[in-house]
Amino acid sequence: MRNDTSMFTVDVGHLGGMTPSVEIVPGDEGLWEIRAECQLPEEANDGCWQLEIRPNFRPSFFYTPHLTPSAGNVIDMHVFRTPCMMMGNEEATLCVLPVPDGFPLGLNRMFMDLDAENAVMTLGITTTVLDGHVLYRRTDRAVFPAGPFRFSACIMMLRGEEKKNPFRRILSYYWNKYGYSHAAGLPKCHELMEYVHRTYSWAFGPWKDVLWQEFDLQGKRVGGAQMIVIARQSPNYGKPCSIREPLAIWNQAWFSSLRSAAGIFRYALATGRSDLVEKACMTKELALSFPQEDGLFDAVISTPNEEAILDGEKITCGGRWENCYFGNSNRNPVTWDIASSPRHILDMSWTALQMLDWYQELEKDPRLLSYVQTYAGRLLRLQDKKGFFPAWLDRRDGHVLNELRQSPESAVSASLLLRLYQLTRHEPFRDAAISCVDALIAEVMPDSRWEDFETYWSCSRIGVEMEGKKYPRNQSYKQCSLSPFYMAAALRLAAEVTGDAGYLEAGERCLCEMMMFQSSFQPAWIPVTVVGGFGVMNCDAELNDARQSMFAEEMIRYGRLLHCEEYIQRGLAALRASFSMMYCPENPGIREQWEKRWPFLNEKDYGFMMENYGHDGYADAESLGIGEFTIFDWGNGAASEAVLRIRAHWPEYFE
Repeated sequence: MRNDTSMFTVDVGHLGGMTPSVEIVPGDEGLWEIRAECQLPEEANDGCWQLEIRPNFRPSFFYTPHLTPSAGNVIDMHVFRTPCMMMGNEEATLCVLPVPDGFPLGLNRMFMDLDAENAVMTLGITTTVLDGHVLYRRTDRAVFPAGPFRFSACIMMLRGEEKKNPFRRILSYYWNKYGYSHAAGLPKCHELMEYVHRTYSWAFGPWKDVLWQEFDLQGKRVGGAQMIVIARQSPNYGKPCSIREPLAIWNQAWFSSLRSAAGIFRYALATGRSDLVEKACMTKELALSFPQEDGLFDAVISTPNEEAILDGEKITCGGRWENCYFGNSNRNPVTWDIASSPRHILDMSWTALQMLDWYQELEKDPRLLSYVQTYAGRLLRLQDKKGFFPAWLDRRDGHVLNELRQSPESAVSASLLLRLYQLTRHEPFRDAAISCVDALIAEVMPDSRWEDFETYWSCSRIGVEMEGKKYPRNQSYKQCSLSPFYMAAALRLAAEVTGDAGYLEAGERCLCEMMMFQSSFQPAWIPVTVVGGFGVMNCDAELNDARQSMFAEEMIRYGRLLHCEEYIQRGLAALRASFSMMYCPENPGIREQWEKRWPFLNEKDYGFMMENYGHDGYADAESLGIGEFTIFDWGNGAASEAVLRIRAHWPEYFE
């Protein structure tokens, strides 16, 4: 059956030997609801049912929230966060949105698919399996029960000014329809301090000997949190276990011990904990102890693994800190070895920003500003003629690697230089930064080329060969949510420095595209609270990822600048969702799932918190989706820092 309108066509598939009736109901201006329904006299083993929406124009713009690079790949409902597909041209943009209300639970899965080559967007019901980490493939084994069958979708048409930022209306639609009400299930802002107390009671209480690392370096007492700890390291486990990764302390774009230490410092001052002030300052001293070579510095300090026999079992454990060495993040295109990993400009610039935050908000330690200025002087010499900064430098000879040579990672360096300009009024910092953001606006933003280190060199390594290329079937790059965040922050600072509102307008578009990775509703099929939380990329499956605490402040800042209450509420929801995965009495649902997965957990482990949920692509009420580790600097420690920092800036949100 075919139903035509002036701008799109809907084709409806058969089900149980019949064609569901279809009604296209107009709503507000530029909005339609498609309703397909029929009465199945008996169970239908069709395997799949779908409807296809085609634009009645030739599209040149495409958006999909998850990659489907081959026929047979689909977007499974597990990654329906702000689900929408778009095709558009200079005249209009056609948006297709699934309606998640009332979808029956069970083995059947709702799915989407965008085929740019044939200009068709598909919605329907099938069954799926994982196809790598993390794509989905349809298996067409859906069974439709006898009785009424109903399926709905929305069509939205954008024209004129709306097309400049096509994400804005989609976000508003979902937040007004679902987000405001669903976010009521999150903890209130004034309740977040209880989670912060849980974090530091866990880190410096029962888990202190596992998590906290303290040692002498260059004649100073330094320290920080071990990058990762696993559930089996609990004091309740009672059996030998191996560590998951080398014993190490990181100052990287994700795992920033200095950022976490700022939270410890704020908490210590608020609670009169002089012992925690001392711990926080040890981490600051550690950051300042990373040697600079012509301004450049490493991101990781680690120790060689050691083997041990405990209770007759051979295990891998961390080495001794007197044998420590400096290195860099092993999330890179060269090697998994920390010692030989290349230096990452993003990591250096992000660490320098944390140093400026400490200097401006916590302590006027002149060493911090000096360290940052030394690095910034070297950074200026790395900028290319277009304005970009490279991603990686070989640690041995300093040569620039080709990967991500001109990427949105450059935005973090631009933010650093703009912040330094605001402090020093040194014109070269300003000029280099503006040159960079202009290049990013011209060459990255129009095509949504949101590529950074995590896009290709973390756990989701599908498509490494596609760096700098669009997938033909989707006409989309593999994308990571960090990149539009980096750009939004840099463009806001550019607007502050120059007074040019155009930078803020471009920044808002980047922010909106970032927020398309935010869960704008609470799916009935996800047993954990995820509304307000963030996903990672368009080829991964995490919900409630730890980046949400990092994103929250930028969203609030844009909301206040643009007088947009939705952005503020979304930012606060991201902050409130940042503790959704914590094992504690305040989260009875997730506590139950933790105890199903790891039955030995008890009150000594309250505060333990995985950095995300559903990482492997599916989730259920029987603990499928629960992980095994905590990263203090990308989980509970980072979330606590965000609460304390935002609370210091805007206490009115916590009253």
